[in-house]
Amino acid sequence: MNSTQVSYFTLAAYFDTGLFKYLYFMIILSLYMLIVCSNVLLIVVICMNRSLHEPMYLFLCSLFVNELYGSTALFPFLLVQILSDIHTVSFPLCFLQIFCVYSYACVEFTNLAIMSYDRYLAICCPLQYNTRMATHKITILIALTWLYASVLCFVPLTLSVPLQLCGNVINKVYCDNYAIVKLACFNTTLNNIYGLVATALTIVCPVSLIFYTYMRILKVCFSGSKQARQKAVSTCTPHLASLLNFSFGACFEILQSRFNMSSVPNMLRVFLSLYWLTCQPLFNPVMYGLNLSNIRIICKNMFFV
Repeated sequence: MNSTQVSYFTLAAYFDTGLFKYLYFMIILSLYMLIVCSNVLLIVVICMNRSLHEPMYLFLCSLFVNELYGSTALFPFLLVQILSDIHTVSFPLCFLQIFCVYSYACVEFTNLAIMSYDRYLAICCPLQYNTRMATHKITILIALTWLYASVLCFVPLTLSVPLQLCGNVINKVYCDNYAIVKLACFNTTLNNIYGLVATALTIVCPVSLIFYTYMRILKVCFSGSKQARQKAVSTCTPHLASLLNFSFGACFEILQSRFNMSSVPNMLRVFLSLYWLTCQPLFNPVMYGLNLSNIRIICKNMFFV
């Protein structure tokens, strides 16, 4: 069987849930609606209030747009598959989903790295902050984040689409590039090498920048006043919590893709493979909405005044 004969993929991780599929459908739909409403609310709050047109909030706005992008790449697809008796996905749609999911992850890590750099400048270089974080520079950084992710995640598709495949069964609930590469009939060394390089560029580089900036922030905080430490903690805590939450989910997904996880119960594998794509889009608006006082106050005024 070659790539021209594969018109669809079968997603083998789904299992028969009987009438419970309607319950799962309502749970997933409710979660998706909650994600859309919470992220759209915060995007509107930031865009409509000039007091929030500051670098940190503009980067947050980009982060919330990415949560909508990533969740939309998954949730409508899941809803259709849950109600379907045959769990298949067309060849083009599968690769479209791969691109969206991978670019979502890349934008997420890169955006978090830029946000850590923003906090570093605000805390460690306050006199240079307005110059280094001018409006046009913020626009360039956000645009480069999305462009970088798009290019980085488009390349593996150009390597995977022409592959001659000896099967069409993916043991997951959504499409995954490495799962397709493993179906190839011939040598896939180039795909594997680029996969490792892309993973390093997506995760290792941004996370390294984040650790470096936070080491510098901690150094300044410990040598500063108590008030400065409290302010730094209040603005950095949501960011670190978001990074740790997303990194946990992404790391498990990488491990599950690269290693044999058959000893892990199927239900747990499905839950953990969906964790990074379902919890992060809800986790971020809740964390930032509750912890950043400016956003919290505006939201309260919208609903309770």
